[in-house]
Amino acid sequence: MTAADLLGLTATLVDMPSVSHHEGAIADWVEGRLRSVPWLTVDRVDANVVARTTLDRGSRLVMAGHLDTVPPNGNERARLEGDVLWGLGAADMKSGCAVFLDLACTLTQPAVDVTYVFYECEEVAQQHNGLNKLLVQRPDLLAGDAAILGEPTGGVVEAGCQGVLRVEVTLVGERAHTARPWMGRNAIHRLGPLLDRVAGFPERRPVIDGCEFREALQAVAVTGGVAGNVVPDRVVVQLNHRFAPDRSPDEAFAGIRTLVADTVDETAGDSIEVADQSAAAPPSLDHPLLGALVERTGQPPRAKLGWTDVAFFAAHGVPATNFGPGDPTLAHTAGERVTRDEVEAVHAALLSLLTAHGLTH
Repeated sequence: MTAADLLGLTATLVDMPSVSHHEGAIADWVEGRLRSVPWLTVDRVDANVVARTTLDRGSRLVMAGHLDTVPPNGNERARLEGDVLWGLGAADMKSGCAVFLDLACTLTQPAVDVTYVFYECEEVAQQHNGLNKLLVQRPDLLAGDAAILGEPTGGVVEAGCQGVLRVEVTLVGERAHTARPWMGRNAIHRLGPLLDRVAGFPERRPVIDGCEFREALQAVAVTGGVAGNVVPDRVVVQLNHRFAPDRSPDEAFAGIRTLVADTVDETAGDSIEVADQSAAAPPSLDHPLLGALVERTGQPPRAKLGWTDVAFFAAHGVPATNFGPGDPTLAHTAGERVTRDEVEAVHAALLSLLTAHGLTH
């Protein structure tokens, strides 16, 4: 298939509304295309469509792409201008899905068996994620030796992913009238030292498999206050921590506790708790399939600084990486777009990988 056809296929997918929880129509269309391919076995679980080759190869590669998008921002329709396709999901990640769909429908004899997964609800809470639904209902459909997520990476392998911690710190005080504040203790004022520690977070940049990760800690929300004339006795600050895959969530949380230890007095009623967490995933570029993909891009890999479903596969024993067309910084923006060259390059690299000899073990 030519790049022009791939860009047209991407435009077709963009024009199918598929905001999270509303992927039924696009899943129907994808399923219809895949069921017409004689060398594929196709299964459907809700709005998740899985197509597999069964060639008894020595290895199986999972290629997964989410069908959902965030809500539109005046960009719900595809717009093709020369070699640039604009529209919701063009980068994140309907161009990646278009590449996977084309490979599934045209590649009859891949060197490895391939599982193509098109799934729902990646852009919302993990409890709704289609991969989790498949894991519960049909875990056999996710089996593989390695996985590639078609997230937008600009055609560069973005290896592994960072973990995420959402931490809530509660500081307590004592209420008083604002005319007599010395009779109380202002909990909000106690935030000063804590926020200083957060702002001075000693950034770690560990290098793993040649990829430099860059950790971050940010205060992202504050709630507190009683009334305009009351010294507040409680304040909660929410911290967002992105940590590298050389640390577990428990180790990352221990680091935050140490950082803010002298500003949080748990014996006096303060608390620091994990509200949500997602583990990181290592680059795993020593796996022959993933290493071979890096070679075919002709570009050095880089670390994925965000969190992706690479971590889902890693948690279940399947080494995975991110690789797809589109600039990741354009995802979720009104100016989301993808270029012909990006789609063509990703397609070519994956086609070369799937037709290479010597990768079956």
